[in-house]
Amino acid sequence: MTTRSHALRNTLFSSVGIYVEYSLGMLAAILIARHLGPRYYGIYGLFIWFAAVSVVATNSGITTGVIKFVAELRGAEKEHLVQPVLAYLRRMQAWHLLAVLGLALVLFLVLGHRFAAELGTTEFALLLAAVAMRAPYMFNIAIAKGFEAFDATARISLLAAPLNLLLVLAAMLLGASIFWFLVVYTISSAAFLLASRYQVKRLLAPHSTGGTLPDELQRRVRRHLRIVSVTIIVGFLIASDLEILFLNLFDTAVSAGYFKVAYQLASGVMLLVPGVFGAVLLPMMAKAQSQGREVGGRRFVAVTSYLVLLAAPVVAFGASFSGSIIGLLYGASYATSAPVFAWCLFACGVGTVTQGATSLLVSADRQHTILILTVALGILKMSLDIVLIMHFGLYGSVAAIVIELLVIATAYLTIGMRVSGVRLEWFRMLRIVLAAAMAAAVASLVLALDLKPLLTLLLGGMVLSGAYLLLTLLLQCWNRADIDQLQGLHHRFAAGRPRMFGRLLEWAGARAGRAP
Repeated sequence: MTTRSHALRNTLFSSVGIYVEYSLGMLAAILIARHLGPRYYGIYGLFIWFAAVSVVATNSGITTGVIKFVAELRGAEKEHLVQPVLAYLRRMQAWHLLAVLGLALVLFLVLGHRFAAELGTTEFALLLAAVAMRAPYMFNIAIAKGFEAFDATARISLLAAPLNLLLVLAAMLLGASIFWFLVVYTISSAAFLLASRYQVKRLLAPHSTGGTLPDELQRRVRRHLRIVSVTIIVGFLIASDLEILFLNLFDTAVSAGYFKVAYQLASGVMLLVPGVFGAVLLPMMAKAQSQGREVGGRRFVAVTSYLVLLAAPVVAFGASFSGSIIGLLYGASYATSAPVFAWCLFACGVGTVTQGATSLLVSADRQHTILILTVALGILKMSLDIVLIMHFGLYGSVAAIVIELLVIATAYLTIGMRVSGVRLEWFRMLRIVLAAAMAAAVASLVLALDLKPLLTLLLGGMVLSGAYLLLTLLLQCWNRADIDQLQGLHHRFAAGRPRMFGRLLEWAGARAGRAP
């Protein structure tokens, strides 16, 4: 199996897992938002954000270490060291979990009345239980990714995500309050943990549990944890909807609900569409780096262009039809979220493009560089959030997230180019953005028809997709290898029909072959 075919297979399985987990999870979130309304959903979102921060703090550096070192040991044919590395990292996770739960208890007793007045002792206990189960679940997912067993991650999602949705539906039918949705969150955490344990047990069965961790490898693991722990926590604060906390503090819970809806939908969409490829990037980049700097550099360039190719039409569609999207999914009470969603989708799209650069830096053991950059960007984000939200409320949060992610993209791509010694395909990426903008302009004509939201989105999506594909071929946004892959898929799944599309691909392939 070629590298491209292997990457395509991994992307396919990763897509299944991510599509199932995030689409059903997004559907559950939409139902909860509609049921609770903007005010109470803003409070619920703050609860879930606290839990997410705790999970990230528990697994800080550990899950990325699992992926990195398992993939690296497999690539170096030292699979006998996989179990010792995992045992060491599990012990580190246990200590992290104890520290996080203890710190959470102290913060709850001292500051709970100020930051989460609606959070009682029972709700707090439910959140701690959920954290204690979600942290090892993420560890198990990292093991599967390190083994590039993305079929296992897909199976986990297929088992646990539908159960979560059914529980949310049951709670809605019973007219549940915020408390019962926290109960659902805890039960679903248990389901994800049990499903992941079963899949990981199958993966680790062929590997012996004995052996010791070599001193040199242990030092590398410790260094990774020491540097990456802070990076992951601060990085999460940068990437997460931290604005919900400040909106609850400085504005209103209603504004927090509007932002939660917009940001959650935008980040979820980018995970569902271009982000599916991102799930395979770290193990792929770790293997490429182990084969030399030049191989890693070529992979970085190709991945960045590919992510732009995938992200651009999604951002264009969201910007064109944000009102119809929010109206259809959340109802008229969330209409204020529409422009917020459009800007958040743009910001998340920019962030998606940097995934190749971050994977490259982690694989190249540039954690120290990432740490310095992340801390600086974290300070910038906190400052922007506080100042802009205090003065401009909801739209201040939008400005903060857009500015922050543009700065992040510039910084990471620049450092990625210096580390790899390559230049990105800037003109190709500009042509991709131009194709997406032109396709959005054509698709926006659908709005003049004044159709119902569902029909508007279906027709607009078809027009934009067709126009984007045609324009990217005309503007030479695909390279020869990409077009060869498209031709293979066209013959395999459509038997070469329609023939006009096949001839279009042949013409585009000939042009790509002549391109400099």
